[in-house]
Amino acid sequence: MFRDVTGQYISSIAGGENVRAFAPNPLPPLPPLDLNGARQALLERATLALGRLDSVGVLLPDPQLFLYAYVRREAVLSSQIEGTQSSLSDLLLFELDELPGTPFDDVVEVSNYVAALEHGMARLREGFPLCNRLLREIHARLMARGRGSDKAPGEFRRSQNWIGGTRPGNARFVPLPPPEVEPCMTALEHFIHGSTGNPDDNLPVLLKAALAHVQFETIHPFLDGNGRLGRLLIALLLHDGGALTQPLLYLSLYFKQHRAHYYTLLDRVRTTGDWEAWVDFFLEGVEQTAQGAVQTAQRLVTLFQQDTQRTQASGRAAANALRVLDGLRQRPLCSLRQLCHNTGMTFPTTTKAMLRLVDLGIVRELTGQRRNRVFVYDAYLNILNEGGEAL
Repeated sequence: MFRDVTGQYISSIAGGENVRAFAPNPLPPLPPLDLNGARQALLERATLALGRLDSVGVLLPDPQLFLYAYVRREAVLSSQIEGTQSSLSDLLLFELDELPGTPFDDVVEVSNYVAALEHGMARLREGFPLCNRLLREIHARLMARGRGSDKAPGEFRRSQNWIGGTRPGNARFVPLPPPEVEPCMTALEHFIHGSTGNPDDNLPVLLKAALAHVQFETIHPFLDGNGRLGRLLIALLLHDGGALTQPLLYLSLYFKQHRAHYYTLLDRVRTTGDWEAWVDFFLEGVEQTAQGAVQTAQRLVTLFQQDTQRTQASGRAAANALRVLDGLRQRPLCSLRQLCHNTGMTFPTTTKAMLRLVDLGIVRELTGQRRNRVFVYDAYLNILNEGGEAL
């Protein structure tokens, strides 16, 4: 449906140039979303796929294992969209105290993402509302170190920004002027909590997340980190709205694979009011991504079962090798020192058990050194890495 432009242009100064900055109308859209039969069916399929994802814990002996690795996979993908070149292996190496020398700028950006998500989830579990104060707290952690740490972490911007182009005058998009940021974000907060007084506030949480993501990206309330926080907002909204017990749905890979179309649809919402095309794209992404996450969990269960059976059949001292294998399920890239701590075994026993897994072809040593050796559970990491190659 075309509604014409969904906001107003306001004159603003950026970089010494007079530009037309776009201020979006408050949500929900007017007229309301057209939830025709095909779109309603798509919403139902996406909701069903989300429900299956939420029950993924039934498949896994320890759902936290999946959550630990999946959150880090998402952190890598979301940061790659912003131009980083870090891999999941880089992040896991960075998190090892013994190996502080991994590339700093890119990987610290990914590490910040993990910290930001974990902070947001912890606050929601405490009963803190999903509000602008929490978004600012999350942003402060997202930008705490590395690139962007000098761009007012945790504060709404007080200067004009722009997207694309070499300067404001030829930018692809100029978000609203700084004085409009606070009131627009307050209106978005009211929409999230269904307190605008509009009866169309009471949308299903998936539709609310779809609309809120576009609105956040259009407002672009921070000087940096808006893309990453906008994608985090989807996971937080779905959890806060009761659609997911854990933050297991991430659309970064879907957005990465359809990057040009994603930006085209955002622009179409702003210029023609075609929220429906965006919602269709979003719901298709939710369905595909949720199905993919369930399939990933199923593949990991199969992998763990097969490797457990191979280890059990390996002869004497298989019990120790199984304890090390269990430690690698928790951290698929790990040092011997860390495994000793996690398993409670001595260093010689851990080393012997690890070498047995190497002989079985389950584990590979990364460093080529005699000391401070690091081992990787290759098949596990390869499953998680699919789609996570650098752009």
